[in-house]
Amino acid sequence: MSSTRSTTLRNTAHSFCAALISLPPPSELLSQFFIQRPKITEHGPEWSRSRLPFLAKTFEGKEGCEEYFTLMTEVLDMSLSEDAFPGKEGFIVDAEAVIDGKGNSIGSGTGLVSVVGKGRFTSKKTGKGWDEQFIYRFSGFDDQGLIGHWEIWADPLSAWEAVGA
Repeated sequence: MSSTRSTTLRNTAHSFCAALISLPPPSELLSQFFIQRPKITEHGPEWSRSRLPFLAKTFEGKEGCEEYFTLMTEVLDMSLSEDAFPGKEGFIVDAEAVIDGKGNSIGSGTGLVSVVGKGRFTSKKTGKGWDEQFIYRFSGFDDQGLIGHWEIWADPLSAWEAVGA
């Protein structure tokens, strides 16, 4: 793999994260940055799904991924400032990584990009908010550098507490 591939993956992930700051409609994000059958997984404990229905499940296809955004935005407000993500150099790229369905690296191929971001989240139900850092991992890129799978690791316990009973 060439440095061109690394640059392409880094640019896609960086542009996607920058777009999240103003949060255009999910259908727009999905068509601009993702493959035809994308996946989104926000990791968290399965028991938390009663309050946080967007956690611990992989949403597949454009309709499934739009459902992720719908469920998340029904429960939480997300506020990302201009400095929510580092510059492009802060995005870690392995252009040769392949990730299996369980999130394990299995060799060379389609690429992986990771980044740490920060934002403020507020429960729509209670108004309680918190600041947090989170990790995004993008994988399954196609030949044009479109994202196949977006994984999110955030702070589900703060969300659980803020949302309340």
